[in-house]
Amino acid sequence: MVSVKPKATWKTVLLPLLGIIAFFIYLYLFNIDIPTIIALAGTTNLNIYLLAIVFVILDTFFFSLAWHFLLNFLSVKLSVLKSFLYVWYGVFMDLIIPAESISAEISKIYLVTREQSGSETSGKVVASLVIQRLMGMGLNIIGLLVGASILLTQMQVGGVVLNLTLFLAVASIVFLILLIFFCAHKTWTMKVIDAAIRFLDYISRRRWKLEKARKDVIEAANIFHDSMNQFRRAPKTVLTSLFFNAVAWLLSIGVAYLVFLSIGFEVHWGIIIITYSIVSAIQGIPLGIPFEAGLPEITMTALYAFLGIPYLISATATILTRILTVWLRFFIGFIVQQGLEIKTLTKPKTSNQVSKT
Repeated sequence: MVSVKPKATWKTVLLPLLGIIAFFIYLYLFNIDIPTIIALAGTTNLNIYLLAIVFVILDTFFFSLAWHFLLNFLSVKLSVLKSFLYVWYGVFMDLIIPAESISAEISKIYLVTREQSGSETSGKVVASLVIQRLMGMGLNIIGLLVGASILLTQMQVGGVVLNLTLFLAVASIVFLILLIFFCAHKTWTMKVIDAAIRFLDYISRRRWKLEKARKDVIEAANIFHDSMNQFRRAPKTVLTSLFFNAVAWLLSIGVAYLVFLSIGFEVHWGIIIITYSIVSAIQGIPLGIPFEAGLPEITMTALYAFLGIPYLISATATILTRILTVWLRFFIGFIVQQGLEIKTLTKPKTSNQVSKT
């Protein structure tokens, strides 16, 4: 199966920068004192903030460990270190490419199949990524439901935030059920593949030779469904991966909590869970827009403020959090991406690679 290499363009840095500009315009329109925010950020407890940095790295590590266990079960031999690096590569692509809910997965499929070619490998990798996405959706649904219960019982907050939380929870549940049904029924997959091939054949007026590609995709789809059936018969493997995903999820929430503590503001855990779950649910919708560019900052600040946190504290905590979850991850991912690509360019070609060129 041929994998297309994801490419970074001049938009790599432009989109995040546009996001920063959009966020500061938002602050200006709401008359939030930016110099005061900068002064408040200057009082950050660096020891606590450094701990938040450790949480970001551990979050990625446990997420990659969860993926590693799924791959290893399907006999796709990938070391823990490579799994960790490939996840960072995917994080980088997530931050620079619109529709980021799938760009990381495409990157990881590309990286693994580049190293271990074959439609069998690609089908197994897709299965591992789909299972992990199902787990992530499940954890986020739990977060949304827990958040809704906290809003009703402890914080006694209703209205827009509660309705948004419940709407996203229901929408996520519906999408989760549809995805599970799609994974469980091979005929649905084959119909989608046939429709896609026919569409490509039509727009190319049969100039593209798609027969071989069709065979490769069908073979990969068969391997995918076989792999999903293997997961169904291996609850221990799935539960182990789920445990590591849950640890990563908790660490992600912990980052925002530590940021608030670092500026001397103790926040209710429920506010963190609600805000994180809402932002994650929206980011997981493949709208084809770069949600990383400005909208998360505006959403987080607005939610924090609506839930009772002063606007200056909300904006400062949002900025400090996004420095870690966007810019720190962006630069680590960029270094990893460049390192992996340079290593590939300097690596001697195998006989199989030479025969393809």
